[in-house]
Parts: sequence; structure tokens; C-alpha cells
Amino acid sequence: MPERSNAKTKNRPDASRQRVSIVVLLLVLWMIAIGVRLVHLQVGQHEQLSDRARRQQQQSAKSNALRGLILDRNGHELARSLDVDSFVAEPTDEKFDARETAKKFAAVLGLDESPLRARLEEARKSKRKFVWLARQVDAEQARRIHELKLAGVRAVKEPKRYYPNGALAAHVLGYVGTDDEGLAGIELYQNASLGGEAGKTVFDKDARHKAFNSFEVEAQPGQSIVLTIDQNIQYQAERAVAEAMEQTRAKSATALVLEPRTGEILALVNAPTFDPNGARKISEELRKNQALQNIYEPGSTFKIVAYSAAIEEKLARPTDMIDCQMGSINLLGRTIRDTHAYGTLTVTEALAKSSNVAAIKLGLRVGKERMYDYMRRFGFGERTGIELKGETRGIVRKPENWHPSSMGSVAIGQEVGVTPIQMAAAFATIANDGVRVAPHLVREVRDANGQAVQRTAPETHRVLSAETARTLRPMLESVTVSGTAKLAQLDGYTAAGKTGTAQKIDPATRAYSKTKYVASFAGFAPIENPAVVIIVVLDEPAGSYYGGTVAAPVFRAIAESVLPYLGVAPDTEFKTPAGGQDELALEMNATQANRDAASATAHHAQYSSQEPAAQAMLPQVVERGAGGVREVVYAAATERALLMPDVRGRSVREAARICAQLGLELEAHGDGRAIGQSPAAGARVEAGQTVSVEFGRSD
Repeated sequence: MPERSNAKTKNRPDASRQRVSIVVLLLVLWMIAIGVRLVHLQVGQHEQLSDRARRQQQQSAKSNALRGLILDRNGHELARSLDVDSFVAEPTDEKFDARETAKKFAAVLGLDESPLRARLEEARKSKRKFVWLARQVDAEQARRIHELKLAGVRAVKEPKRYYPNGALAAHVLGYVGTDDEGLAGIELYQNASLGGEAGKTVFDKDARHKAFNSFEVEAQPGQSIVLTIDQNIQYQAERAVAEAMEQTRAKSATALVLEPRTGEILALVNAPTFDPNGARKISEELRKNQALQNIYEPGSTFKIVAYSAAIEEKLARPTDMIDCQMGSINLLGRTIRDTHAYGTLTVTEALAKSSNVAAIKLGLRVGKERMYDYMRRFGFGERTGIELKGETRGIVRKPENWHPSSMGSVAIGQEVGVTPIQMAAAFATIANDGVRVAPHLVREVRDANGQAVQRTAPETHRVLSAETARTLRPMLESVTVSGTAKLAQLDGYTAAGKTGTAQKIDPATRAYSKTKYVASFAGFAPIENPAVVIIVVLDEPAGSYYGGTVAAPVFRAIAESVLPYLGVAPDTEFKTPAGGQDELALEMNATQANRDAASATAHHAQYSSQEPAAQAMLPQVVERGAGGVREVVYAAATERALLMPDVRGRSVREAARICAQLGLELEAHGDGRAIGQSPAAGARVEAGQTVSVEFGRSD
């Protein structure tokens, strides 16, 4: 029996070994779990835990990169960034006093103390480590804050955008927000290039949240943008537009100066304007860039499409005769009239006189499908691609959406919507021998070392043959010589262009307003080798609203300052009166007075020759000269009538210029030099009267 019992005992498993095995297994599993967890923490969650530790032990303040420069085409600074002090509070600092900090800060910066104190006290309760007190403080205020030596308050260097020329080219440059992010203009469009890479300052904290060490990750400065804008041309254009705004009391105004062969914009002006240094005070209305966002019916400036298409398609020639039907045409029961009744004119004369009937007839010859094609070729209905946000396409309907009588509107610039920059690009196409170059503002992008890393290569395509473009240029010159834009004639330079006077839609009636107009003039100079294209658009001018009387003089003012500045040689013999600048100013004043008088007559304004003030406004013209040189001199008139000057021996351009200055309509016959005139020299004439001059060439 005992032997059997021992045998059973040997075969029974040892309980202690089982327990050991279980314990070992559990230990192994526990170690594996710990290992897996460690791997998970150290590998899988390494970044998250490291960031958490850094947040507990460190505090960082982001520092914006020094924003790149914005330069004009000649390297002049239009925008730069300056390092200024911003101030932060550290509410967890033991010595920080929210009440004292709020009181003293508010006193220096002129802030309301109560909300600042409440914000700081709330930050302390929630144990926030970082609170902005003031951003981008000016130098004097920063000095006074430093002198306070407030506990828990530190200064952080931040770049602040500065525009040294104030409002100059404001709609081109745009502005930045408090965080140095571009919010408008080139600042917004090129924000990624200008902004660079932000840096930061890191503070190590102990258990009591006191900083004991810090290090800085340097920001990488932004790239610089070189614009096509010339600050001198921009200034001259802005000055001319500001004067026009004052004289016409227009709601707004736009002007563009463009190089036709490169597409580079030398000036872009919108009025009213703003100072980007005070960006926080800028209203939405002032921020609007009218040059690329204002859609308006162009009126007669759009007639270049019908004339271009007709000449390109061999449907008309400049010397062809066209019946203007005494100023009236009927399309499917709709009657469209000219301002004046004209009979048969040459195509060139019809353009100079801005005949609606002639433009419609040419449009009918072209047909709506080809007319639409040429509109799109010129770029209407498409964005130009200029480097600014918010550009609109304009309004150009497809032919299938035209009404049966739409050609009567489209050919004369109605039922279409354009922007000033689109119209400038269209005239630049004619000035550039039929090749359209996309208008642009950015010339190149430079790195921090000043090396060009990107240059603009604008899109180009042919719209018209060179022959057609060169045919159109003298036709458009006739508009300034004997047509509706005599006030666009330049001193020493030939000029070409087209006026536009378009009625605005009345929102209340959805019909054309009888009191609100858009006056415009688009042109280029000189004729043979155009150096600049200039467009001027005035929205709702008060009083006279014709493009030839309010927009054309602005073109002249800009062109006469820009062309000599660009070194363009004069190409005409006409000279400014020898009296110099004073007499030139008197001449311009007389021109304005006569223009006002002509406008008043056209609008049936009441006028009395007995009113002394009115008499003083009207000039009298006499001829004087020595050594065979004659000049026009102005003196106060004693009655409503003017005296007809002697224009014999003058060229067509010179005679037209003199008549325009007096508000007279010139009817020129022949070419060469003036050999006869009616009325005779010294006869009394009135502003707005048509005078006839015969021209001929001596054998």
C-alpha cells in the first residue's frame, strides 16, 4: 500500500510549480504590455507628448517675418516694414498686477481701463500664460511704456507696414492687417511671396512659471515685388484726377496709364482714395478698385469694335462715304438718333463726329456673330488677369441672347458692360499694331538678396492686322483734331482717341437716367509710335457730362506731363504761347470758361448778358505778334460774344486747337494751311458756334 501511494504522489503535478509558471507568465505579459505601452508612448505618441511637455515647460511668442518691399519700376520704395514694439502680459507671473497694468497702459495708449482690466483678470484666473496688451505701438508710446517697468509685461518686436507716400497708389498697394497679413491690393495678391516664414521666441519656465531661459527661431524675410508703376507718373495722374473731381464734382473717377507694347501699367488711379497707413479706418466703399470692378456701359468709346471689325473684314474703308440719314435710324420700330443731324460723311468723319447711325450701319455690315467675335478678341467679357483680387468679367452676351434690335445698342456701346482696364487694353491693341498684350502690374519678384527669381511674361495675341491698326490710328486722331475731343489735343504731340458719354441705368425705373452719366475718354499718343495709352472715366459729373468736355482735358493734363518725362520727342510744330506758364494757365482758364458756357447753352441754361459776373468769365481773343510770329492772347470780354480769331496760315491741328479753346466747332475743308475762313477774323461769335475754314496747299 505505501508504495502505491508514493507512486501516485510522484505522478501528481507540483502545485507550486504551477503557481510559479502562472506568475512568470503574468510577469512576461505585464512586461510585454509595458513594453508595448512604452513603444506606443515613445514612438507613436512621441510628438504629442513632446508638445505637451513643451507647453508645460515653455512659452512661445510668434514673430512675423519682415515683410518684403514693394518697389516701383525705378526701385523707389512704395511699401516697407519697420520693427516696432508690441507688448504682452504674463498673468501667471507672481508679481503681475492686473489692476495696475490696466490703469497705466490705458493712460499711455488712451484706452478704456475697465475692459482691459477685466480681460487681464480673467486671463489670470484661467492661468493663461500670454495676453496681448498692445500691438505695433509707435516709438513715443513704446518709450513711455518701457519707463513704467511693469512686472509681468514684456516687449516683443513686430514688423509694422509703412507706406512712405501715404495715399499714392493706394488701390494698387492695398494694406495689411494687425497680423501682417495682406488684406487688399498687391499686399493680398502677393501675400505668400511678401510674407516670408514666421519665427518665434521660446521661453523656458520653472515650476513657479518664471522664465529662466529663452531662445529665438529667426524668421525668414519675404521676397520683394517690383511693380510696373512709376511713382512720378502715378503722382501726376492722381493730381490730374483730383483736380477733375473738384471741378466736375463727380461721384468717382478712374484713370489708367498703360504702355501699349509691354502691357505694363504705369499708373492706376481711383478717386476718392485712402491712406493705407490708416487701414483700420478704411470704409468698404473706399476700398473698391473702380479700375477693375466698376462695370459701366462705355458708350461711344466702344465704337472702335464696329469700326475695327468693318475695316478688318474689308467691309469699309476710311474714305468710303456713309449716309448718316440726318441723324436718325430705325431698327424694327426702334428709332436711334445722333446728337447732331449729319448727312453723308466719310467713315473717318463719322467716327470723328461720333455718329451713332454710322456705327450701327457698320455693325449691321459686320453681323452679330462676327461682332461678338471681335468683342471677345479685344478682351471684353473676360478678366484681363491683372494681379489684383476682385476683377470682374464685365457683361458681354452671346449672339443668341441678343434682341432683334440689339445691334443698334451694342455698336454704340450699350447693352454691354466693361471695366476701365478692359477699355484701356482695347485701345492699347490698336496702338500696338493690332497685338493685345495683357495688362499687368508686377514686373518681377526678388529674393532677400535682391536677385530676380520671377519675371512677368504677359500673354499676347493678335486681334487685328497691323494694316488695320495703322489705318485706325489717324482715324482716331481726327476725333481730337476735328471731332468730339478737341480738348484732348496735346501741346507738341499728336494724339488719338475716342470720347464716350453714356447714360446710367436708374435703379428705380430700370430705364436710362436723364441726369446721371458716365463720361470717358480713351486715347494714346503720339500717333506714329504710341508711347502711352490713357483712359479717364468720370462717374456722374455734375454740370457738363460729355466725355469730350470733362474727360478729354484730364487725358491732356496727364499726357502732357507723362510724355516729356518718358523722354518722348514732340512730333508737332504747335508751340505753347510765348507768355510762358502764366499765360498757359490763363489759356486753360479761358478754355474752361468757354466750355462751361457752351454746356450751359446746350442745356438751355438761363443766361443774361447783363450779368457782370458772367461777362467776366468769357474771354476775348485778339491776335498779336512780332517778326511774323502770332499767338493767341486772352482778355476779359465786354459782352457775351467772342471775337473770331484769324486762323489763316494755320495747320488743321492748330486751327482746331484754337477753336476748341474758345468752345467753337470747327468745320474743316481740305488740308494743308488755312486759306479762308467764315466768319471773318474779328467777327463776333458765340461759344458752341460752328465756324468753317478752308485749307489748301501752296504750289
